[in-house]
Amino acid sequence: MPDSHPVHALARVTIVGDGRVGRAIASALRDLGVDVRGPLGRGATADDADLVLLAVPDAEIAAAAALVAPGRLVGHFSGATTLEPLAPHEALSIHPLTTVTGDTSFAGVPAALAGSTSQALATAHALADALGMAPFDVADDDRPAYHAAASIASNFLVTLESFAEDLAATAGVPREALAPLVRATVVNWEAHGAAALTGPIARGDEGTIARQRAAVADRLPERVDLFDALVAATRDLRARREVGS
Repeated sequence: MPDSHPVHALARVTIVGDGRVGRAIASALRDLGVDVRGPLGRGATADDADLVLLAVPDAEIAAAAALVAPGRLVGHFSGATTLEPLAPHEALSIHPLTTVTGDTSFAGVPAALAGSTSQALATAHALADALGMAPFDVADDDRPAYHAAASIASNFLVTLESFAEDLAATAGVPREALAPLVRATVVNWEAHGAAALTGPIARGDEGTIARQRAAVADRLPERVDLFDALVAATRDLRARREVGS
């Protein structure tokens, strides 16, 4: 990992994009004593900046970068976007792996970094370090896999738990009753990975699995295919866990 630079190396930072990310980053950097301009509206040329950070929607990154005056180091905060839309600028990206709100603290937040040059990557690390993030490098070729993993971990979890919520509701059980189990499972998975797997599939209890499937087919028939896919994936996980044990 490149050596991080001191905070004062981030002099004259301009942030383009007055959304949640732009405002949160601007506020956090100002708290550190960094000279920040903005967040400015889209279309800013940032003539007087050393570092320009684009906090704009993914589809608008290229257009925003094209308006930035030459000679600036330009970055974005997208998880899915490579550095290509920032060309021909020297470029970096920082993707905080968290949900950003108006009062977000970036301390301890994992962040995916990339840079088109060693200096750009060093600056990305300096910025992440100054904000207290826990950075790791992700090459452009790995960006789709990284972002898909983040989507699975976050978005698909909500989809899965909504399935559980809907099925529980048919038995008069509220969502809140499931929440402690979800939290405990996430903590165990963080600590133990696939070894955290429990339940009827982990035990090979086919009778219970069949009764569960029948309940889904009766009460949420539109979710049977999802249940079957999850059972198959969980059986595969159990098998891989057993091979590796």
